[in-house]
Amino acid sequence: MLFRSLQPPPMDVKPFEPRSVLLKNRDGETKTMLVRAAKLEEAKPLLKIIQERFLQFDKLEDVPDFYDIVGARVYAEILGWYRHRLKDPYTIIGLCDGELTAFCNGRLMNEEINISLHTMAFDRGFRAGAAMYFIKCQYCFDDLDQDEFWATYESYNGWKRWGFGMAQPSYPWPDLQHELGGAKVYYITQKYWESSIKNYLTQMYDIKVDRTVSEELLAKNEVLRLPGE
Repeated sequence: MLFRSLQPPPMDVKPFEPRSVLLKNRDGETKTMLVRAAKLEEAKPLLKIIQERFLQFDKLEDVPDFYDIVGARVYAEILGWYRHRLKDPYTIIGLCDGELTAFCNGRLMNEEINISLHTMAFDRGFRAGAAMYFIKCQYCFDDLDQDEFWATYESYNGWKRWGFGMAQPSYPWPDLQHELGGAKVYYITQKYWESSIKNYLTQMYDIKVDRTVSEELLAKNEVLRLPGE
């Protein structure tokens, strides 16, 4: 009972339903990525790859695009999900034939507002990160019918592609701050999603999400495999 007193009381949240995305690189090569909710027992391999890919820099000056702080925060968020210390988190993974291709996560502040945390691609060049960002927005607006999606950006690439690239408005700072370091809050509303963002992501990145997922595709991606294993 004492342990439970440390856990935030959960909301009644509609679970994330699997879907598939046809990924394509600039050479025209394609592959199908299954996107599904991560299982709690998959936290350990996720922590392993975050540590290996993002927390192994010898010098702070050698870190590209703030990968070290992004990795440290994602590591803590996965632990928070695993230890039941985050309020209504969602952890979503993208798999191609079982291999981890992409990751995204966030949490629900309340019934109206979705807090975006991080999005990562482990197989670069296939726009897997763009697909995961799109699906995270889709989950917020189309599945949960929430009013707003809040984000902030810890890397130049993220801000360039999503904050600036999608012309996301921001709330007055410092009056309103994102929980990731008190940074500026960029947001998407349900109206802006329907009128612009949903089409923007599809048109710019040729993202096609299919909610009809075969049993064969689910079976191929039942077990998570880290890249290189």
